[in-house]
Amino acid sequence: MRFHDKLQLLRKERSFSQEDLAERLSVSRQAISKWESGSALPEIEKLVQLSDIFGVTLDSLMKDGPLQYGRSEHTSERSERTSDRSESTSNPPPMWHRPRWGYEYKSKRTLFGLPLVHVSFRTDKPRAKGIIAIGFIAQGLLSIGLVSIGLLSLGLLSLGLFALGLFSLGLLFSVGTIAVGAVAIGAIAIGIVTLGAVAIGMFSTGALAVASHIAIGHHAYGHIAIGREVAEGARTFLCTSIRDNGMFIVGADEVRAAITEEFPNLWSGIVRWMMAFVR
Repeated sequence: MRFHDKLQLLRKERSFSQEDLAERLSVSRQAISKWESGSALPEIEKLVQLSDIFGVTLDSLMKDGPLQYGRSEHTSERSERTSDRSESTSNPPPMWHRPRWGYEYKSKRTLFGLPLVHVSFRTDKPRAKGIIAIGFIAQGLLSIGLVSIGLLSLGLLSLGLFALGLFSLGLLFSVGTIAVGAVAIGAIAIGIVTLGAVAIGMFSTGALAVASHIAIGHHAYGHIAIGREVAEGARTFLCTSIRDNGMFIVGADEVRAAITEEFPNLWSGIVRWMMAFVR
């Protein structure tokens, strides 16, 4: 068995992806791929690191023949290995691991080169990356984590097309205590269309609403400002009362006429959104 075969076998035994191993060695994933294909060899420094990571002697790693196990950063796991490599290949390790520092699960099925499900709550490997990713740091189409990045993202800090979290940044839709997005809803909301206690955007609704175009709030500041107590802008409306459902009583016809006059090409969906708060 040659070096590149041994490297691939050892990596798969540990359920490391090429990216995982690359991160440990501070090299690119492409470098690992070249080593495993036999088109390149690592530097001596990286060979020593590989020897330590997998718990094999440097001599047996480089020379053709069986592997010999020595000292390793994973000494507690080495005792569970068998010297018969063919047996370990035919009976791969279970997908669930319980290392001293946490849990990890990675599904065998993949899509676009990513596992369908990756769960990682390991302090040495905090990032989960998959179609569905759950972990301290989660990256996937659906991601759940303390820090999550994905198409649909939920977490303490969320980044995605649709983001939900304490602090959320959504390219399209964002909900959070502090929310930033095209459409943002939160205690503090910043975006194009915003709804919050403090709302800042082009079209804002909130207790304090600041907008470049239309603002609706108890304190409203915008080109068109509709306020309960304060309204400041080029066109202002002070409401006479507020209904139990939160609607501002200001004269919907006058507000609609002002919006049409000031922004004649405004998308009707935005107009309907803003007019939903006034009567």
